[in-house]
Amino acid sequence: MSANSPTLHDTAPDAAAGIDAAERALASAMRRQRIQDFFFHKITLGFAMLVLLMLAGIIVSLIIGAIPAFREFGPGFITTIEWDPVNDQYGALIAIAGTLITSFIALLVAFPVSFGIALFLTEICPAWLKRPLGTAVELLAGVPSIIYGMWGLFVFAPFFADHVQPLLKETIGQLPVVGQLFSGPTMGIGMLTAGFILAIMIIPFIASVMRDVFDVVPAVLKESAYALGCTRWEVVRKVVLPYTRIGVVGGVMLGLGRALGETMAITFVIGNAHKLSWSLFAAGNSIASTLANEFAEADAPLHVSSLFALGLILFVITFIVLAAAKIMLLTMQKREGTK
Repeated sequence: MSANSPTLHDTAPDAAAGIDAAERALASAMRRQRIQDFFFHKITLGFAMLVLLMLAGIIVSLIIGAIPAFREFGPGFITTIEWDPVNDQYGALIAIAGTLITSFIALLVAFPVSFGIALFLTEICPAWLKRPLGTAVELLAGVPSIIYGMWGLFVFAPFFADHVQPLLKETIGQLPVVGQLFSGPTMGIGMLTAGFILAIMIIPFIASVMRDVFDVVPAVLKESAYALGCTRWEVVRKVVLPYTRIGVVGGVMLGLGRALGETMAITFVIGNAHKLSWSLFAAGNSIASTLANEFAEADAPLHVSSLFALGLILFVITFIVLAAAKIMLLTMQKREGTK
């Protein structure tokens, strides 16, 4: 061994120093990562809490604004028909009924159409047509509601009054009990028209969700069903729908939530009349349209408080609908787990 060659005693301190430096670097990196994780956790928690604070603030503001109306009219505010700003007498029943009736009509019309669109796009549509047609459906969801309202007032309502309403009146309107729903003058605007406009608005939302849900069905399940001799409808009914029913319910509830809170489109075509009628042809009102029409012109404190009360009632209705949908989804998931 030459005199200049490093010995074991010479290299040991250098190796130890290198190990210490590596350990210090690792400890520093871990400490930096812990600090970054801490701040990342707190920032994301702050964002989540901000949403809850905003929701709580909205609820508290609505409750504070609605207290004078409920103190003056009591629970009867919900069941009273009269809405008279001149005499400071207010009741929410007409607006509540209009909201629920138009949303029910919209869902009744939109669900089968949305189901058919989603089914065609995922199971039947040619590959070259699937993308442009799907994009068109998604673009409809981005159309502003006021555009739907203007189109409904100037295009759909006259066509409805001249062709659809007379046909309904001459056919279904002649039946003993159901006929009352399709009686009266055919003006074009009213509860039924508002329901159809809402249906056109929510169809893109429900169809898009259903299409995305149908796309996640494993191809092997459908191919196995076809191999066993199932028809296309049998595959949809026995494979696709059972596999995706939770997502389908979620899409329907999303559309219903949009219909309950829609404002401008409803305001154009519902007629904005504080009247309650058995006829779906008659003009009516909804909570959202009442707020849009009267909030800017409300001067009396009781009038303003009554509008706040309507907003609170709409919030409660929407919450009940979404909570019921969530409970339904949880129940369906539990049933799937027990099978």
